[in-house]
Amino acid sequence: MSTRRRPLAQVRSDLRVAWYRSPVEPGILRELMRRSDRRGWLQAGGHLALFAVTGSLAYLCWVHQWWVVFAAAMFAHGTIGSFFRGLATHELNHGTVFSTRWLNKLFLYVYALLSWDNPFHHSASHRFHHRYTLHPAGDRETVLPVRPSLRLALMVQMFTVNLWGGRRSLGLGGLLPIILDTVLAAAGVIDGEWAAAVVADRAAAKRKSVWWSRLVLLFHGLVAAYAAWSGNWGLPLVISCFPFVANWWAYFVGLPMHAGLRNNVPDFRKCTRTITLDPFSEFIYWHMNWHTEHHMYSGVPCYNLAKLSREIADDMPAPRTLVQAWREMRRTWRRQRYDPSYQFDTPLPVTARPTPPRHDGLTEAIEGPVT
Repeated sequence: MSTRRRPLAQVRSDLRVAWYRSPVEPGILRELMRRSDRRGWLQAGGHLALFAVTGSLAYLCWVHQWWVVFAAAMFAHGTIGSFFRGLATHELNHGTVFSTRWLNKLFLYVYALLSWDNPFHHSASHRFHHRYTLHPAGDRETVLPVRPSLRLALMVQMFTVNLWGGRRSLGLGGLLPIILDTVLAAAGVIDGEWAAAVVADRAAAKRKSVWWSRLVLLFHGLVAAYAAWSGNWGLPLVISCFPFVANWWAYFVGLPMHAGLRNNVPDFRKCTRTITLDPFSEFIYWHMNWHTEHHMYSGVPCYNLAKLSREIADDMPAPRTLVQAWREMRRTWRRQRYDPSYQFDTPLPVTARPTPPRHDGLTEAIEGPVT
């Protein structure tokens, strides 16, 4: 049996990554880890409010048959909503957005329900991603190599209706398997090696995942049933179908997180990538452009990651722009086509501490709770 396919219970027992983290003065770190209901409402409530505005506009245009404006409104709606699944739900699953726990859960469930996400499966899976980032034996959320595709057929779909862009681009070709997985999970069947592995020895997580899948099907099924009864097909377009409309920006800013970087190295500076974005994009991306910082200290709320970045800047590689990140990924991918073993080794500044040698040891991750 390959290392990658070992039972995760055995991986947890055998694989202990001693991660390097850029040092932060304890008092400053405590302040950076402070959660705020006010900031949480601005982030989670603000993103949901934007979604409600674009959705209401799209629905109004549907009702009045203003088709050109409807297309533009759905483009905006899909762009805003494509950051729900795995991004809004990701940070809320860490439990760091609000200081009040039930608010974290409430918004998590709302975002997950709308975007066909399963927070209980994501929670089980994401623990391994943080603990074993790009260590293939324990992290199968991100499996390299990742192709940073700019194919014309894919780009047309990214900017319109994504019919078969696949799971990574959240197209219908990716959504249909997600729906199928949800149906199977609702029947108590966890499909796929990774999905089954993360709950294999966690009965409570599996049970919650199954019941959540049933709730998702019930919710979207009721939306579709109402549309069939009333003839009002604008509602399911706005409420249930937005994940595969205008995925373009989530694709462009989301792919650089890990693509082309090194695996099996205990240094987040080498296996994650921080990029700079404009303030609006950073907001709807939930500040995950500060991705190296997030992996180093995942207990720091997303809205404090920029401050954390300034604290440890001397020990970190310079953030890439989005264009620089894509050029880097594309160059890496082209070289990997004839040299599959190649991975980009992110250079560190002269002021940075060197990457520690790879060895097994206990992980002492500073992580926020995962629901």
